[in-house]
Amino acid sequence: MPATKSKKVTKPKGSVRDFADAAECLKTLAHPVRLRMVQLLLHGRYTVGEIAQDCEVPDNVASENLRLLQRCGFLASEREGRKVFYQIAEPHLAGLMNCIEGRFLNADR
Repeated sequence: MPATKSKKVTKPKGSVRDFADAAECLKTLAHPVRLRMVQLLLHGRYTVGEIAQDCEVPDNVASENLRLLQRCGFLASEREGRKVFYQIAEPHLAGLMNCIEGRFLNADR
C-alpha cells in the first residue's frame, strides 16, 4: 500500500496579545452611539456638531466618543479653519458594519 502524504496544516496568525488589543478596540465599538457614528462616517466626513445632532447626543458626549474611536485608530480628524472633520481611517470598518447591518438592521426581523 502506498504511503499517503499528510496535508500541511497552517496555523492561524495572531497571538493572545494581538487578540487582547483587538478585544479592547471591539469593546470600544460595542456601544450604540459609537456604532451609529461609524455608520455615519462611512458615508462621509462630518464635524462633531453634525455627528452629535445625528446621534442625538450633546456635543461633549459626541467628542468623547469620537476620541475613543480615534484612539483605537478607527477615525482620523482634519482641521479646516475652526472646524474639525472626522472620517474613517480604518477601511475594514466597512466590512464589519456590513455584517452588523445585515444581522441587526435587517427589515425582516
